[in-house]
Amino acid sequence: MRILLVDETPERAEGLRAALARAGHEVMAQLPDTLALLSQIETLQPDLIIVDTDSPGRDMLEHLCAVTERTPRPVVMFTFDGSHERIREAIHAGVSAYVVGRPDQREVAPLIEEAVVRFQHFQALRRQLQEARSRLAERKVIERAKGLLMKHRGMAEEEAYHALRRLAMARNQRIAEVARRVLDMAELIG
Repeated sequence: MRILLVDETPERAEGLRAALARAGHEVMAQLPDTLALLSQIETLQPDLIIVDTDSPGRDMLEHLCAVTERTPRPVVMFTFDGSHERIREAIHAGVSAYVVGRPDQREVAPLIEEAVVRFQHFQALRRQLQEARSRLAERKVIERAKGLLMKHRGMAEEEAYHALRRLAMARNQRIAEVARRVLDMAELIG
């Protein structure tokens, strides 16, 4: 894996770099803080981000939040701050594995694997949620278009649906696209 390492302490980072190299990972770059994190991610395209800090501050968590929104990556955080509030904040910012204390060198590879699996699982859930929201929005549009046809054309519900469906098939479009056009035309006409 190609890793971007964030650690304000160069000496501490060297030990982690060595453990990562032994596990077969490549540290692409090391940053002293998260200020340039987003631009470095866009430039380097790492597979994973490791943040090694005594305690994640508000600015660090905000930068991680921006990363999660724009270019999501698995994030492993090593810290000495075990407060429940800080853990919650880090997880909400997109941290996949929050590790309190310094891991043994043998634990680094399994922790990375855990973070990647959690990240992939979360991304799959996020996609499913987006798809469900999209389907729900499409259903609402179709229902509104059916209602419009029922009201203005005196059609039964099933008849309105079949009219939308026939038009969608004839134009080789999705029924939701046809329903949107029906609503747009009704709005235009008034």
